[in-house]
Amino acid sequence: MASKQEQQFNEIQKKNLEAAMRLAQLSIENSQRIMELQVGTAKSLFEEGVANAKALSSVKDPAEALSLRTAYAQATTEKMLSCAREIAEITSKTQAEVGKMVTEQLTGGGQDVVDSFQKLFKGLPIGDHNALGSIQSAMDTARAAYEQMTKASTEAFQAFTKVTPKK
Repeated sequence: MASKQEQQFNEIQKKNLEAAMRLAQLSIENSQRIMELQVGTAKSLFEEGVANAKALSSVKDPAEALSLRTAYAQATTEKMLSCAREIAEITSKTQAEVGKMVTEQLTGGGQDVVDSFQKLFKGLPIGDHNALGSIQSAMDTARAAYEQMTKASTEAFQAFTKVTPKK
C-alpha cells in the first residue's frame, strides 16, 4: 500500500497531468482557429485576385486599370491586416487563458509542493527549515517572473493593436 507521501505526490502528478492536457487541448483548438482563419483569408484573396484579373483584362483605359489595381491592393492590405489582428486577438486570449492556468498551477500546485516538503521535513530526524524557506522563495520568484512576462507581453500586444489600424 502506498504511503501518505506517495499518495500526495501522485495527486500532485495527476493535477499536473490534467493541467498539461488542458494546455494541449487549448493549443490544438487555437491552432485550428488560426489555420481556419488563414485558409479563409487565402481563399478570399485568391477569389478576389481572379475577379480582379478578369476585370483588368477587359479594361481599355490605363487610368481605370491603375484605379482597379490600387483598389485591389488596398482591399488586399486591409484583409491581411484584419487577419493579422484576428490572429493577435486569438493569441492574446490564448495567452490570458494559459496565464490563468499557469497562475493556478503556481498558486495551487506550488502550495501543494510546499505542503509536501513541510510534511517531508517534519518526518526527517533533522528538520532544515532554511531549505523549506528556499523552496518557498523559489516558488514566489517563479510566480513574480511569470507575472512580469505576462505584463510585458500584454503591453506588447496593446502596442501592436495601436500600430495596426482597424477598419
